Amino acid sequence: MITILCVEDEDDIRTLLVEEIRDAGFATLEASNGRQALELIIRKWPDIVICDITMPEMSGHQLFAEIQMNHEQLANIPFIFLTALSDKENTVLALKAGAADYLTKPVDFDLLMAKIQGCVTRLESDRKMGRAF
Repeated sequence: MITILCVEDEDDIRTLLVEEIRDAGFATLEASNGRQALELIIRKWPDIVICDITMPEMSGHQLFAEIQMNHEQLANIPFIFLTALSDKENTVLALKAGAADYLTKPVDFDLLMAKIQGCVTRLESDRKMGRAF
């Protein structure tokens, strides 16, 4: 089963994300900040990460950079940023760094599920080709 880590500091939004993702048939993990997320990513190796950017303790950008620079074995986990930051600079920064996608709040769940399904399709293809990470 595909496991998705939801990283969001706002409890209501995180709860809603988790409910929608579980209803779509995926397993979930939850973190309320980047530090918790880093620990979960290292311990549990989720298949996909959906991550806010502006959070206490460690931002989404910092979390993503930490994974990319210091945890090479985890660097291929698809990251979908989901944030209120709708400016072009943050979007470009995240995508240039290697994020799978960048979505803005309020959450469009149809679009989010389409992005998740795209990641799942690529993961399944990679696994069939023996390129699993």
